[in-house]
Amino acid sequence: MRHASTLPNRWLRLAVIVVLGSLALGCLTRPSQTQAGHERGAPVRLNSPPTHILVDQFGYRPSDAKVAVLRSPVEGYDSGQTFEPGDKLELRRAADHAIVFSAPARPWRDGRVQASSGDRGWWFDFSSISEPGRYYVHDPKTGQRSAPFRIDGQVYDDVLKTAVRMLYYQRSAFPKRAPHAARCWRDEAAYVGPRQDRAARDIARRDDPASARDLAGGWFDAGDTNLYVTFAGDALHQLLLAFQHYPAAFSDDYNIPESGNGIPDLVDEMRWQLEWLKKMQLEDGRSLLKLGTLKHREASPPSSDRLPRYYVGPCTSATISLASMFAHAALVLRDIPSLSVYADDLQARALRAFDAFRSADGLQTDCDDQTVRAGDADRSAKEQKGLAATAAIYLFALTGETRFEDYLRDNWSLLAPDDQPGWSLYKPQMGQAMLFYSQLEQADPALAQRALADKQNDARGDSGYYLPIDTDLYRSFMKDRAYHWGSNAVRARTVGSNLDVIRYGLDDSRPDDYRERALGALHYLHGVNPLGIVYLSNMYEQGATHSANEIYHVWFPPGTRFSNARKSQCGPAPGYLTGGPNRRAVENGVPESLRPPAGQPPQKAYRDWNGRWPDPSYPITEPSNSYQASYIYALAAFVNRARLQ
Repeated sequence: MRHASTLPNRWLRLAVIVVLGSLALGCLTRPSQTQAGHERGAPVRLNSPPTHILVDQFGYRPSDAKVAVLRSPVEGYDSGQTFEPGDKLELRRAADHAIVFSAPARPWRDGRVQASSGDRGWWFDFSSISEPGRYYVHDPKTGQRSAPFRIDGQVYDDVLKTAVRMLYYQRSAFPKRAPHAARCWRDEAAYVGPRQDRAARDIARRDDPASARDLAGGWFDAGDTNLYVTFAGDALHQLLLAFQHYPAAFSDDYNIPESGNGIPDLVDEMRWQLEWLKKMQLEDGRSLLKLGTLKHREASPPSSDRLPRYYVGPCTSATISLASMFAHAALVLRDIPSLSVYADDLQARALRAFDAFRSADGLQTDCDDQTVRAGDADRSAKEQKGLAATAAIYLFALTGETRFEDYLRDNWSLLAPDDQPGWSLYKPQMGQAMLFYSQLEQADPALAQRALADKQNDARGDSGYYLPIDTDLYRSFMKDRAYHWGSNAVRARTVGSNLDVIRYGLDDSRPDDYRERALGALHYLHGVNPLGIVYLSNMYEQGATHSANEIYHVWFPPGTRFSNARKSQCGPAPGYLTGGPNRRAVENGVPESLRPPAGQPPQKAYRDWNGRWPDPSYPITEPSNSYQASYIYALAAFVNRARLQ
């Protein structure tokens, strides 16, 4: 059974953090306005957050299914807010309130209460409407209405840009200045002071200036500002896959410093991370493990943090993670003519790292003693071998050398999807590598067929992620056990898991069902959920009516101008995907008395707040580059230019 402990070890680390200060609660209230345009003038007036009639707050593409979910809470913190719709619902044009469509709402499963949400509900299907424009759903009986939304072929394009720009705000050792950074989130380069990242010292030789290395660069990993090689792979592989599968989705105009250089901006962001990873590699091919400080502190803004920084020495887990990332990046980037030499260098580095891993005297699984805070960056022996098999797939595709396929044959069963239902929900880099291998002309036919058969069996089995769309009231089924720390990443990955069935032709009888389930997961993240919340931070300028106002991030702590998108001067930067509902929140450090998230049905185990210890929000609202990459990969499939739609 998979649960929170199956996520990378870093998600367990913060349960022991004690950050001094008071809790700033962001309860699930409904303020009437927000300051979405802080550097653009007056606050933007908004309706109260939607309560009973839920839609994708960004909107729908003209040809896609369009279904509003109506809800009446029965169990959970909002159980007193009952609702009964009228005989007919209306779709109205926002500009003049004209009724363009009217129909009854259909009860979900004959009025049954869904256990995972504690709600009963109805569906209002207006898929027949495809005329571009701005609309809302209205119930003439109760006067309730949905958030406004658009129908438009490009409805997700700006959302994707904003999600990718989150990586720009996560850059370490890089100034965020005009015109690329909005006024609220400008900052000078962080961690470039004395004894910081340009001269970070070995934690085992912290008093020895000779151990200093220039390790400046890379992305802050999550809601902290540390950097990890092992965790970097979870994000970088998914971003590479996004560009590999949907290159047309990404343009060169995201307003980052590299925009306009002829290379898609997603690739430019990945190169920023790759350049840091190069610095972490030693001449013999091995990789340092991580970079950070000896104590926790809020860094608001990050450039204000003057603590010295230290690195943890080489470890087999980091070395093989590096090999897999460099090999995958070499394969993807070599097709960009101006990056062919760059890709050759990555390939050479991947080979050195793979050989260093193979020649190591045993696998190291306890390199990180947590002296350098915060996450435990170690990987198990099984996962290291699975990452080596992942690297072998890409190195085999790059070089054709049989030694890589030999390694793959010997270690195939250690690739996570081979024994995990849901395929790529927890180790997407491994599952996607297996499917990629199945398409290589020179692949071992038996292994290629095994990969496709296992994926097909997964889709036809009881994993739950391919069940009919009406299995879940909110049209995005997940098993209760998946509502753990980082559940929004699992939901985002259901998009790829379903679209892979189409991509690899594994069930040609009902491709629309898989596509609808994939879209259902996006709509859930965009507001079709029991809280009616867009699980991305501060997305009001992009069209959201009620998005995450607070996230756990040391840059955006309570009591600062960054704390709340509605109530503080700035709020967090836009586009950060939060961790999501967590039914195990109390086990992960949230007080049982804080309801929600405690004591709720799994889908309601969420709270919009950024509390410190002793009421920490990190098990629920902390973002992560890994979560973000999962969302970017999912959304890229549905921007107008994408190939697989």
